[in-house]
Amino acid sequence: MPETGKKNFDMPHGTDIAWCPACGNFPLLNVVKQTLSELGLDPKDLVLVSGIGQAAKTPQYVNANMFNGLHGRALPAAVGIKLANRNLTVVAESGDGDMYGEGGNHLTHTIRRNPDITNIVHNNMIYGLTKGQASPTSSLGLRNPIQPNGVVVDPFNPMAVAVALDASFVARANIGDILQTKAILKQALEWKGYALVDVFQPCVVFNKVNTYEWFKEHTYYLPDDYDPTDRQAAFAKACETEKMPLGILYKHERPIYEDELGIKADTPLYRQELDTEKLEALMKSFV
Repeated sequence: MPETGKKNFDMPHGTDIAWCPACGNFPLLNVVKQTLSELGLDPKDLVLVSGIGQAAKTPQYVNANMFNGLHGRALPAAVGIKLANRNLTVVAESGDGDMYGEGGNHLTHTIRRNPDITNIVHNNMIYGLTKGQASPTSSLGLRNPIQPNGVVVDPFNPMAVAVALDASFVARANIGDILQTKAILKQALEWKGYALVDVFQPCVVFNKVNTYEWFKEHTYYLPDDYDPTDRQAAFAKACETEKMPLGILYKHERPIYEDELGIKADTPLYRQELDTEKLEALMKSFV
C-alpha cells in the first residue's frame, strides 16, 4: 500500500532501483511521477499494473498501489481492477516485449473492449531483462546474442495495429523530450477510454543501435494542423518507418467497456451488497 498523506509519488529515500545507469527507464519513471503529481492525483486512488521485464519494475518505484502480474498479462489484470473499482485511475505499464510479445493477444482485445485505462509501453526495441535478444519491435537486421546473423522478420508496428483496430487514443513519445512526453501522458491519463502511449526509450547496454541520438534522428513531431480524428491519415502516419511521427496520432471517442457492461460508476465492487436471491437462482440453474 502507498504511504498516505504524501504530496508526490516518490518512494522513500533509499529505495533500490535495479536498472543500469543511464537507462531510459529512469527519465520515463520521473516523467510519469511528475505527470501524476501535476494532474493532482492521489496515490491511494492510483493502481499501476505491470507484467515482467525491466520496464515492468516501474510500479515498484512509484508511491501508489501496484499489481505485478505474469509475463504479458498486465492488461487483463488492469481491466479487472478497473471493473472492480471505477473510481481508480488504472495504468498498465511494461515494455515492448511484455506488451507486444507475450501480451500481444491481450493488447488487441483490450483495444476492442475500450476500458478506461492508460497503457504506457517502454519501447527500447530489445529484451533488456533477459539480456539482449530481439523483441517484437527490433529492427530488421539487428544483431544480438540470440540472432547473431540479424533479425530476419519485420518489426511489429503497434501504432498501425492500434489505429487499424480503432483504438480510442493512440500516441507516441520520445523520452529524450521530457516536456513533450509529459504533455502527451497528461492527455492520455485524462482521456476517457483506452489510451495507448508508446514511448521510445533506449536500452543503453544491450541495444547499441537505437540510442538517444538514433531516436532523435529518426522521429519528428506531428504539425499543429494535423487532425488526429482522421483515421485514414492516422494509419498512413503510423506506417511511416524511416522517420516516425511523435504526438497524438489518433483519437476517437467510443463507448467505454465498463458502461457497456453496466458496472456501477459510484460503488466499488467490494462495497456492493450481495443479492443472495440472484446468487441462489444462479447456483440452482447449474443443477
